[in-house]
Amino acid sequence: MSDAIVCLTHLRWDFVFQRPQHLMTRLAKRRRIVFYEEAVVDDGPTRLEVRDVSANVQVIVPHVSRTSGRDPRAIALHQRQLLDGFMGRDQIRSYVLWYYTPMALAFSAHLQGQPTVYDCMDELSLFVGAPPDLCRREAELLRRADLVLTGGQSLYEAKRGLHANVHALPSSVDCPHFAAARVRGSDPLDQASIAHPRIGYAGVIDERMDLDLIAAVAAHRPNWQLVLLGPVTKIDPATLPRAANIHYLGMKPYADLPAYMAGWDAGMLPFARNEATRFISPTKTPEYLAAGLPVVSTSIRDVVAPYGQLGLAHIADTPAEFVRATQVALSSDPRRHRAAADGFLASTSWDETVRRVERLLERTRSAAFMRATLPIGLRAREATDGEMADV
Repeated sequence: MSDAIVCLTHLRWDFVFQRPQHLMTRLAKRRRIVFYEEAVVDDGPTRLEVRDVSANVQVIVPHVSRTSGRDPRAIALHQRQLLDGFMGRDQIRSYVLWYYTPMALAFSAHLQGQPTVYDCMDELSLFVGAPPDLCRREAELLRRADLVLTGGQSLYEAKRGLHANVHALPSSVDCPHFAAARVRGSDPLDQASIAHPRIGYAGVIDERMDLDLIAAVAAHRPNWQLVLLGPVTKIDPATLPRAANIHYLGMKPYADLPAYMAGWDAGMLPFARNEATRFISPTKTPEYLAAGLPVVSTSIRDVVAPYGQLGLAHIADTPAEFVRATQVALSSDPRRHRAAADGFLASTSWDETVRRVERLLERTRSAAFMRATLPIGLRAREATDGEMADV
């Protein structure tokens, strides 16, 4: 088996199943994965919660006693001690260090990844509640990283000038998983009584959602049923629009999503156009398409290109435009739409994305070894030769 991956993340494994889980479960076929989550401050003793979630994937949750206070430096010190102790006990000596959050540098800057990877899946500094020193930490991580991946094309364009080895790695899709939605079976119990047409959304409900747009669409078309799956985070649930035709069904297991989508007539991406959405690349776009659903989205850059440009998604921003676009989507020819979607998705899969990651890791490791064997003067010249070619 190849080197382990020590993945330092701000996301919980048991939260919405998304990019980190897709990548790590597949990388675990050849590597041990240590998924180290951010600390939980509670009333218990300082400790590590360690659990196996699948073959070769361990989730590590550091718990820091509340008696230690909420001083970030103290919490970071406890995390460092816990992580070092775990890696020492398990004799993890050769590993890829994989960051999803630059804030993890507070307790891991002493570690030496072989290589060190920054998987920048979102522009976290633009999210509500972002730590004030996030930008400084990211600049430090960009200096340390050997390989930088971005969650979409717009993020790639924002980061490409900040590092010599940046690669766009848009989120992908498990087509067979979502294609099960094309065969309509029994509705999940909490959706079965909802009338049609149903326009659905699956994902986190947070500050990125255009709540006014959702309310307006529901008011314009009271016979349409808006079905929203996912946890409500970072916003007050009391601010969510309420109407007889808006249905919040909560977070669902990834395995159950196709069953819900099978009962939808269209998939929507009602994102606000604000700082938090400037660089997002919604994973739901290809998932809706794989499920056979027409897609209606606001003008999120990584949805407009390529999906809107290829006619795979209807783009609309104002309530009136969104209603018209949804009406067109509901009346579209499903066979023609699915054929076009399948043609686009034929070359897209999480498995292929992981094969590309493995090639990038190997190429980056080889390049780092070659640089280390060069005389110092040649290393400096080689460092200015520009971005490493993609693979």
